[in-house]
Amino acid sequence: MTAPHLRMAQDPHDRTALRRKDEDWLAERWADEETRVLVVSGTRVRPAGGLVEWVPPSQAPEGLRVLLGEREGRTWFAVVTGPERAREDGDWVPLRGLLPSLSDDNLAAAPLVFHALGLAEWHFATRFCPRCGGSLEARASGHELVCTQCGKPQFPRSDPAVIMVVASGEPGADDERCLLGRQAIWPEGRYSTLAGFCEPGETLEDAVRREVAEETGVAVGEVTYFGSQPWPLPASLMIGFVARATSTEITVDEDEIEDARWFTRAEMREQAESGSLVLPGGVSISRSLVEHWYGGPLPGQW
Repeated sequence: MTAPHLRMAQDPHDRTALRRKDEDWLAERWADEETRVLVVSGTRVRPAGGLVEWVPPSQAPEGLRVLLGEREGRTWFAVVTGPERAREDGDWVPLRGLLPSLSDDNLAAAPLVFHALGLAEWHFATRFCPRCGGSLEARASGHELVCTQCGKPQFPRSDPAVIMVVASGEPGADDERCLLGRQAIWPEGRYSTLAGFCEPGETLEDAVRREVAEETGVAVGEVTYFGSQPWPLPASLMIGFVARATSTEITVDEDEIEDARWFTRAEMREQAESGSLVLPGGVSISRSLVEHWYGGPLPGQW
């Protein structure tokens, strides 16, 4: 069974990075009506019929042309315009609102959309040179910003965030338990894996141990890599781990986490079936981590 979050990244496009400054090639590909373009207003897109809408270049508005790459024998771009279009028309949605449109038969578009909106978010947030405060000029088909005063280049960044399923007990045993937590703002019954950002000078494994200890008071020993998922909300890379607890007493921080609980597999299945436990959505790496520990699919999702 392919993990849900991996389906969001399978069969990625060729990013054709060496073509980003090839103006003749870019003009040729833009003139081809087989080329497809995603229109982004600020950081939002407008789905059509429940799906992400791609248009030929002749139907794209003026704006910053971002080369995404090649896939299925076509070239794919995004055009990033100002946020005015989205302000005037309420049908435009941010990436989180698009996730239902990136499921099932439309999953192939996910890497392209993540690429486009990740860059759009970066352009939206990066307005001035961090060295001198000068204005920035887009280059390399939207993948580089250069200060017009001091010449310092800026490149897109992704913030590494760890996300982990924490287990206690003998692996695979009937009494092995999984630790899940919930935030106060979530509807009743929603629980998920723990997560947090990596700090400067910290390994990913130590970030797992620190975040679990800070949020729940549980100590973690062994940490094993599971997988990763681009998550440009607005600029994260979710890096998944399986962590083995060396203590089980829970003391929640009452800041980020309102409650945390240990679940056996039987308890998780019974409560998921009854609806008293609502687990993360199927496209998230959190769901993949939970079902990896459980050993199969579970009912219900956010």
